[in-house]
Amino acid sequence: MSLIYTLFICLVALLANHLAPYSYKDPIGDPNLFSTLFPSLKFPFGTDQLSRDLFSRCIYGAQMSMSVGIVTAVSSLVLGLIYGGISGYVGGRLDGVLMRIVDVLFSFPSLLLIILIQSMIGRGLLGIYLALTIVGWVSTARLVRGQVLQVKEMVYVEAARSIGSRGTMIVFRHIFPNILGPLIVTLTFNIPNNILAESFLSFLGLGVPPPYASWGSLARDGYQALQTYPHLIFFPSILIFLVVLAFNLLGDGLRDALDPKMKR
Repeated sequence: MSLIYTLFICLVALLANHLAPYSYKDPIGDPNLFSTLFPSLKFPFGTDQLSRDLFSRCIYGAQMSMSVGIVTAVSSLVLGLIYGGISGYVGGRLDGVLMRIVDVLFSFPSLLLIILIQSMIGRGLLGIYLALTIVGWVSTARLVRGQVLQVKEMVYVEAARSIGSRGTMIVFRHIFPNILGPLIVTLTFNIPNNILAESFLSFLGLGVPPPYASWGSLARDGYQALQTYPHLIFFPSILIFLVVLAFNLLGDGLRDALDPKMKR
């Protein structure tokens, strides 16, 4: 069920331009007569303070939130895979130096690091992508290093070395396939984590800049009118909750399926 829902959300995000009945940035009706409407048959999620259809903005928000979650999770995975793989496979003094760098970055407050990155690059989508990627790759590098250290001592890897197999062949034929399972699980968990991170940044004014819409920015806008128009924060918040729950359930299922210890 969680797989079906995540695939559905991804499909909605891909087809947002075709599924949304209205624009995410243009008001409905007379732009000089802004009015907030409660949910109705015509506007299932109602309209916001600028007379924009909230249902359409939530659809476009799925596109933005999923792109932030997936792009940053994949880029963090690739960066962590390369860094942690080199550290674990080469070992020795290089491993010690690389891991000390990781320890320093891991101990640095994530929020402060994100603020520093965005202050240097400027508020925008590029800043969010880079900030979440730089914050997220460190834990992946640690995971990959640990997996590589474990796998490279296996009998079949030692046998490959003894017959003169090159390092690149050992990495791509014997090591990488055997650490792929944990990487897939990590990617599945990192996507909702990054969606939540973007939502939190939006509440601080550091998220997706207007007029773009993400679920986090929609929830932030709705929070400002919580007392009078609670539907403005309810719908984007429930969408965030459902997609995070679905990805976490999917990650649990993949972990149980791919972890050999769980099959015993």
